[in-house]
Amino acid sequence: MRVLVVTAVPVERDAVTRAFGGPEEHVALPGTELHRCGAFDVLAGGAGPAAAAAATAFALASGASASGAPASGAPASAPYGLVVSAGIGGAFTPVTPLGSLIVADGIVAADLGAETADGFLPVTALGFGRDRFTPPPALVRAVAAATGAAAGPVLTVSTVTGSAERAGALLAAHPGALAEAMEGFGVAEAAARAHVPVLEVRAVSNAVGPRDRDAWRIGDALAALTDAFGKAAPVLEGWNSHEDLEG
Repeated sequence: MRVLVVTAVPVERDAVTRAFGGPEEHVALPGTELHRCGAFDVLAGGAGPAAAAAATAFALASGASASGAPASGAPASAPYGLVVSAGIGGAFTPVTPLGSLIVADGIVAADLGAETADGFLPVTALGFGRDRFTPPPALVRAVAAATGAAAGPVLTVSTVTGSAERAGALLAAHPGALAEAMEGFGVAEAAARAHVPVLEVRAVSNAVGPRDRDAWRIGDALAALTDAFGKAAPVLEGWNSHEDLEG
Protein backbone atom coordinates (compact mmCIF):
# COMPACT_ATOMS: atom_id res chain seq x y z
CA MET A 1 0.00 0.00 0.00
CA ARG A 2 1.19 3.53 -0.77
CA VAL A 3 1.10 6.14 1.97
CA LEU A 4 1.03 9.93 1.68
CA VAL A 5 2.63 11.76 4.61
CA VAL A 6 1.94 15.50 4.94
CA THR A 7 4.00 17.75 7.21
CA ALA A 8 3.94 21.52 7.62
CA VAL A 9 7.58 22.45 6.99
CA PRO A 10 10.65 20.90 5.32
CA VAL A 11 12.47 20.03 8.56
CA GLU A 12 9.52 17.84 9.55
CA ARG A 13 9.39 16.29 6.08
CA ASP A 14 13.10 15.52 6.25
CA ALA A 15 12.73 14.01 9.73
CA VAL A 16 10.17 11.60 8.30
CA THR A 17 12.15 10.66 5.19
CA ARG A 18 15.29 9.97 7.27
CA ALA A 19 13.39 7.06 8.80
CA PHE A 20 13.23 5.24 5.47
CA GLY A 21 16.82 5.55 4.30
CA GLY A 22 17.77 4.85 0.72
CA PRO A 23 17.34 7.13 -2.29
CA GLU A 24 14.55 9.68 -2.67
CA GLU A 25 12.75 10.65 -5.84
CA HIS A 26 11.50 14.23 -5.97
CA VAL A 27 8.21 14.81 -7.79
CA ALA A 28 7.03 18.37 -8.51
CA LEU A 29 3.52 19.40 -7.47
CA PRO A 30 1.92 22.88 -7.49
CA GLY A 31 3.61 24.84 -4.73
CA THR A 32 5.57 21.91 -3.29
CA GLU A 33 7.20 18.61 -4.16
CA LEU A 34 6.87 15.03 -3.04
CA HIS A 35 9.84 13.20 -1.61
CA ARG A 36 9.17 9.62 -2.64
CA CYS A 37 10.77 6.89 -0.52
CA GLY A 38 9.54 3.49 -1.63
CA ALA A 39 5.89 3.20 -0.64
CA PHE A 40 5.93 6.57 1.14
CA ASP A 41 5.42 9.98 -0.45
CA VAL A 42 6.26 12.82 1.95
CA LEU A 43 5.57 16.50 1.36
CA ALA A 44 5.80 19.77 3.28
CA GLY A 45 2.42 21.32 2.59
CA GLY A 46 2.69 24.53 4.62
CA ALA A 47 1.55 25.73 8.04
CA GLY A 48 -2.10 25.80 9.03
CA PRO A 49 -5.17 23.79 8.05
CA ALA A 50 -5.86 25.63 4.76
CA ALA A 51 -2.37 25.09 3.32
CA ALA A 52 -2.34 21.51 4.56
CA ALA A 53 -5.72 20.76 2.97
CA ALA A 54 -4.72 22.29 -0.36
CA ALA A 55 -1.40 20.44 -0.54
CA THR A 56 -3.01 17.16 0.44
CA ALA A 57 -5.76 17.58 -2.14
CA PHE A 58 -3.26 18.30 -4.92
CA ALA A 59 -1.22 15.23 -4.00
CA LEU A 60 -4.28 13.00 -3.86
CA ALA A 61 -5.90 14.28 -7.03
CA SER A 62 -3.04 14.96 -9.40
CA GLY A 63 0.58 13.98 -9.75
CA ALA A 64 0.86 10.90 -7.59
CA SER A 65 -2.36 9.04 -8.36
CA ALA A 66 -3.04 6.41 -10.94
CA SER A 67 -5.11 8.85 -12.94
CA GLY A 68 -2.19 10.78 -14.38
CA ALA A 69 1.58 11.10 -14.56
CA PRO A 70 3.41 13.34 -12.06
CA ALA A 71 4.48 16.77 -13.23
CA SER A 72 8.12 15.65 -13.23
CA GLY A 73 7.36 13.02 -15.85
CA ALA A 74 7.84 10.12 -13.47
CA PRO A 75 5.52 7.20 -14.16
CA ALA A 76 2.12 7.11 -12.52
CA SER A 77 1.66 4.68 -9.64
CA ALA A 78 -1.10 3.17 -7.51
CA PRO A 79 -3.45 5.43 -5.55
CA TYR A 80 -2.85 6.08 -1.88
CA GLY A 81 -4.41 3.82 0.72
CA LEU A 82 -3.64 6.08 3.68
CA VAL A 83 -2.82 9.72 4.44
CA VAL A 84 -0.81 10.66 7.54
CA SER A 85 -0.56 14.15 9.01
CA ALA A 86 2.79 14.27 10.79
CA GLY A 87 5.05 16.70 12.57
CA ILE A 88 5.88 18.22 15.91
CA GLY A 89 3.36 19.88 18.20
CA GLY A 90 2.54 21.20 21.63
CA ALA A 91 1.22 18.87 24.28
CA PHE A 92 -0.91 19.16 27.37
CA THR A 93 1.83 17.94 29.72
CA PRO A 94 2.53 16.11 32.03
CA VAL A 95 0.39 13.47 30.32
CA THR A 96 2.59 13.71 27.24
CA PRO A 97 6.07 15.01 28.14
CA LEU A 98 8.52 16.68 25.77
CA GLY A 99 10.00 14.25 23.27
CA SER A 100 7.12 11.79 23.54
CA LEU A 101 4.93 10.61 20.70
CA ILE A 102 1.19 10.93 20.17
CA VAL A 103 -1.08 9.19 17.67
CA ALA A 104 -4.48 10.81 17.32
CA ASP A 105 -7.59 8.77 17.98
CA GLY A 106 -9.55 11.92 17.11
CA ILE A 107 -8.55 14.83 14.88
CA VAL A 108 -10.50 17.82 16.18
CA ALA A 109 -11.01 21.34 14.81
CA ALA A 110 -10.81 23.16 18.13
CA ASP A 111 -11.46 26.72 16.94
CA LEU A 112 -13.82 26.21 13.99
CA GLY A 113 -17.14 27.74 14.99
CA ALA A 114 -18.49 30.93 16.56
CA GLU A 115 -18.00 32.98 19.70
CA THR A 116 -21.28 33.74 21.47
CA ALA A 117 -22.35 35.43 24.68
CA ASP A 118 -22.54 31.96 26.20
CA GLY A 119 -19.11 30.90 24.98
CA PHE A 120 -17.66 29.13 21.96
CA LEU A 121 -19.91 27.00 19.74
CA PRO A 122 -18.29 24.44 17.43
CA VAL A 123 -19.32 24.42 13.81
CA THR A 124 -21.47 21.34 14.36
CA ALA A 125 -23.53 23.20 16.97
CA LEU A 126 -24.23 25.84 14.33
CA GLY A 127 -25.90 23.18 12.23
CA PHE A 128 -23.36 22.58 9.47
CA GLY A 129 -19.97 21.07 8.79
CA ARG A 130 -18.03 18.75 11.04
CA ASP A 131 -15.39 19.31 13.69
CA ARG A 132 -13.89 15.85 14.17
CA PHE A 133 -12.45 12.96 12.17
CA THR A 134 -11.82 9.55 13.69
CA PRO A 135 -8.80 7.63 12.36
CA PRO A 136 -9.17 3.85 12.00
CA PRO A 137 -9.10 2.56 15.61
CA ALA A 138 -7.18 -0.64 14.91
CA LEU A 139 -4.52 1.31 13.02
CA VAL A 140 -4.23 3.80 15.90
CA ARG A 141 -3.69 0.92 18.31
CA ALA A 142 -1.14 -0.76 16.07
CA VAL A 143 0.91 2.41 15.53
CA ALA A 144 0.78 3.26 19.23
CA ALA A 145 2.01 -0.24 20.09
CA ALA A 146 4.81 -0.13 17.53
CA THR A 147 6.10 3.29 18.57
CA GLY A 148 5.23 3.56 22.25
CA ALA A 149 3.02 6.56 21.48
CA ALA A 150 0.13 7.72 23.62
CA ALA A 151 -3.25 7.69 21.88
CA GLY A 152 -5.77 10.48 22.31
CA PRO A 153 -7.38 13.49 20.65
CA VAL A 154 -5.15 15.99 18.86
CA LEU A 155 -6.60 19.47 18.43
CA THR A 156 -6.13 21.49 15.25
CA VAL A 157 -5.89 25.23 15.89
CA SER A 158 -5.29 28.15 13.56
CA THR A 159 -3.70 30.19 16.36
CA VAL A 160 -1.13 28.46 18.55
CA THR A 161 -1.94 28.69 22.24
CA GLY A 162 0.13 31.25 24.13
CA SER A 163 -1.43 31.48 27.59
CA ALA A 164 -2.41 29.26 30.48
CA GLU A 165 -5.96 30.60 30.23
CA ARG A 166 -6.34 29.48 26.64
CA ALA A 167 -4.80 26.10 27.37
CA GLY A 168 -7.29 25.62 30.18
CA ALA A 169 -10.19 26.62 27.97
CA LEU A 170 -9.16 24.11 25.32
CA LEU A 171 -8.93 21.30 27.85
CA ALA A 172 -12.28 22.27 29.34
CA ALA A 173 -13.88 22.12 25.89
CA HIS A 174 -12.00 18.95 24.88
CA PRO A 175 -11.36 16.80 27.96
CA GLY A 176 -8.62 14.25 27.36
CA ALA A 177 -6.94 16.15 24.53
CA LEU A 178 -3.25 15.29 24.38
CA ALA A 179 -1.84 17.88 21.97
CA GLU A 180 -2.46 20.75 19.61
CA ALA A 181 -1.06 21.35 16.14
CA MET A 182 -2.11 23.33 13.08
CA GLU A 183 -2.55 20.93 10.17
CA GLY A 184 -4.27 17.67 11.11
CA PHE A 185 -7.87 18.69 10.46
CA GLY A 186 -6.98 20.20 7.07
CA VAL A 187 -5.23 17.00 6.01
CA ALA A 188 -8.16 14.94 7.27
CA GLU A 189 -10.69 17.08 5.40
CA ALA A 190 -8.89 16.56 2.10
CA ALA A 191 -8.42 12.85 2.74
CA ALA A 192 -12.09 12.38 3.60
CA ARG A 193 -13.20 14.03 0.36
CA ALA A 194 -10.98 11.59 -1.52
CA HIS A 195 -12.35 8.68 0.54
CA VAL A 196 -8.90 7.84 1.92
CA PRO A 197 -8.38 7.00 5.63
CA VAL A 198 -6.31 9.41 7.70
CA LEU A 199 -3.95 9.23 10.68
CA GLU A 200 -2.14 11.91 12.68
CA VAL A 201 1.22 11.42 14.41
CA ARG A 202 2.85 14.13 16.54
CA ALA A 203 6.14 14.36 18.42
CA VAL A 204 6.03 16.72 21.39
CA SER A 205 8.31 19.75 21.15
CA ASN A 206 6.72 22.03 23.76
CA ALA A 207 4.00 22.38 26.34
CA VAL A 208 0.72 24.04 25.42
CA GLY A 209 0.47 27.31 27.31
CA PRO A 210 2.67 30.39 27.79
CA ARG A 211 5.23 30.59 25.00
CA ASP A 212 8.75 29.89 26.24
CA ARG A 213 11.04 29.24 23.29
CA ASP A 214 13.95 28.40 25.60
CA ALA A 215 11.99 25.42 26.91
CA TRP A 216 11.17 24.00 23.48
CA ARG A 217 12.90 20.77 22.41
CA ILE A 218 12.48 20.86 18.66
CA GLY A 219 15.56 18.77 17.92
CA ASP A 220 14.45 16.04 20.31
CA ALA A 221 10.96 16.08 18.82
CA LEU A 222 12.27 15.76 15.27
CA ALA A 223 14.47 12.85 16.32
CA ALA A 224 11.45 11.22 17.93
CA LEU A 225 9.48 11.72 14.70
CA THR A 226 12.20 9.93 12.72
CA ASP A 227 12.24 7.08 15.22
CA ALA A 228 8.44 6.83 15.11
CA PHE A 229 8.28 6.41 11.35
CA GLY A 230 11.13 3.93 11.40
CA LYS A 231 9.13 1.75 13.76
CA ALA A 232 5.71 2.43 12.25
CA ALA A 233 6.63 2.02 8.56
CA PRO A 234 5.83 -1.74 8.37
CA VAL A 235 2.50 -1.16 10.13
CA LEU A 236 1.51 1.71 7.86
CA GLU A 237 2.58 0.03 4.63
CA GLY A 238 0.98 -3.28 5.54
CA TRP A 239 -2.27 -1.99 6.96
CA ASN A 240 -5.43 -3.24 5.25
CA SER A 241 -8.38 -0.88 5.64
CA HIS A 242 -10.84 -3.72 5.10
CA GLU A 243 -9.71 -5.20 8.42
CA ASP A 244 -10.81 -2.10 10.33
CA LEU A 245 -14.50 -1.55 9.69
CA GLU A 246 -14.66 1.20 12.33
CA GLY A 247 -12.17 3.39 10.42
